[in-house]
Amino acid sequence: MVSKLLGLIDTSPKKRPRSSYVRFAADLPNEMWQSDFCYWALADGSVVEVITWLDDHSRYALSVSAHRRITGPIVVDTFDKTAEQHGLPASTLTDNAMVYTTRLAGGKGGRNAFEARLAGLGIAQKNSAPNHPTTCGKVERFQQTLKKWLKARTPAHTLNALQAQIDEFTRTYNHNRPHHSLNRRTPAAAYTRLPKAQPAQTGDTTHHRARHDRIDKPGTATLRHNGKLHHIGIGRAHKHTPVTLLAASLDTRVVDHTIGQLLRHLTLDPTRDYQPRNKP
Repeated sequence: MVSKLLGLIDTSPKKRPRSSYVRFAADLPNEMWQSDFCYWALADGSVVEVITWLDDHSRYALSVSAHRRITGPIVVDTFDKTAEQHGLPASTLTDNAMVYTTRLAGGKGGRNAFEARLAGLGIAQKNSAPNHPTTCGKVERFQQTLKKWLKARTPAHTLNALQAQIDEFTRTYNHNRPHHSLNRRTPAAAYTRLPKAQPAQTGDTTHHRARHDRIDKPGTATLRHNGKLHHIGIGRAHKHTPVTLLAASLDTRVVDHTIGQLLRHLTLDPTRDYQPRNKP
């Protein structure tokens, strides 16, 4: 009986065919950005980290930058700079690293700076299921391709030299390499082919911008509106605190850049220089 069964069993089963996998992609550019970071060694053996922001619809590498270490403020800063250049996304997708989310930290500490930023801008935050990193497969495949390309080059001796190599690869990847899943379009062509999606609460003509500042000794932060500089009262207790000012026309939020705490929310009065704290 066993010998008969052995004849029916394939002792070397083939792997699941690629065609059986269902691939999902956002319908529009900026509908979802994927982000992740990876490690790379410089010529002297020191390990640095590279963070990527990738458009899910087009595979367009929006931002790829090297840092000594990826921290919460770096995640927020690279996101802000990417959004300033390409517009805000409707959603983001990342793994569960603490620089992206505290949702697996047992509810301690509340939102981190990145979570607070997304919530303040009306951007949906999505995270991969625990132990299922393939959810963020597009950005991970991009990083694997980047590493393969870097391995074929002379190792960089400095962070700046590595960034120059990354920039060279990113330009080629975005503009010169047709992608099979994009009907042989380049990521750049796919990214610019359709209108960009927007966050749920920003589907209008409101002007959104972010400004980084540090609260001065008297306890104020500054924001320019229509060419005029305004001083926003926060309080002396917060002096020297690095902050990000998020402005949607006159609607303004002042957020602690390090921990993501909202320090003040107000409607800017464009007729006056100083915005006192007793005003909403």
